[in-house]
Amino acid sequence: MSEPTVDLEPRKLRSSLAPSDLIFRLVARGGGGLVLLITGGIGIFLAYQAKPTLQTYGWKFFTEQSWQPEANQIGVAAILFGTVVVATIAIAISFPLAVATALYITEWAPRGLKKSLVAVVDLMVAVPSIVYGLWGFFLLQPRVIHLSRWITDFFGWIPIFRVDTDPDAAVFDGATYASSAFIAGIVVAMMVMPIACAVMREVFDQTPAGEREAALALGSTSWGVVRAVVLPFGRGGIIGGTMLGLGRALGETIAVVMIVSPLFEINWHVLQSGSITISSMIALRYGEAQGSQLNALMAAGLVLFVITLIVNLIAGFVVARSRSGAGTEI
Repeated sequence: MSEPTVDLEPRKLRSSLAPSDLIFRLVARGGGGLVLLITGGIGIFLAYQAKPTLQTYGWKFFTEQSWQPEANQIGVAAILFGTVVVATIAIAISFPLAVATALYITEWAPRGLKKSLVAVVDLMVAVPSIVYGLWGFFLLQPRVIHLSRWITDFFGWIPIFRVDTDPDAAVFDGATYASSAFIAGIVVAMMVMPIACAVMREVFDQTPAGEREAALALGSTSWGVVRAVVLPFGRGGIIGGTMLGLGRALGETIAVVMIVSPLFEINWHVLQSGSITISSMIALRYGEAQGSQLNALMAAGLVLFVITLIVNLIAGFVVARSRSGAGTEI
């Protein structure tokens, strides 16, 4: 008697989606595709508009410091340097403030005060850029110039903190310290901090309660719980919030325009007056630009677009590799 044949092929399962699930999937895919389409369209438009400038100047466009279209001298070296400097100062100031604020709200703030602090931080995100610019120009700058002078007096031996002024002058020359990249970075930091703090706070709130209780049961202190559980779990949120803030800092326009004094040359002295960023330069020159000058501004915008895109791609890669909760030790 022959043995019955056994079908070893796996049975194919067919699942049918409910109409609501199908609609949700189509809407989600359509939204994601639309975002990619818009982003790609912006990049293609900027590249097309910047093509004449890049063909005319070549690599000189990235090495030239001055921006004088009438003299046929156009380059983004100085404005690119100023953009990086202002963004770096903003992130250096906003990062510890954002982490500390998010930890205080999630870990130590009383329940009644927590809601108020969350509302205040969210309100700071909604404040227009021009309000921050006015605050920085009229209230912050007259006071920060004294801090800049103090930094110069004690740390002027570091090249970036040196200011070309007479230290023995009878009258304090505040104009030398005003309208600097340092002051602009502080203003931008106050704009970036609420965005980064909101992202970090949301991630810290999702820390598993079981891991918190386990750390406390093993005798850990409140700071020990934060160091061993909350911070490792929220590593992705910390990186993501910081990179999101960096993208905002790179593209900030109005506040920087109101603070810095335009200077189309690389200024290594961050406490000294004079700097420029890509976005602020475009805002200053766009109204009077025509023809080849407009194409040059589009080329500068393309550089800023590519930098921001690279920053976000790196942030996504780092966040994907530092999964929240990975490496948590109790």
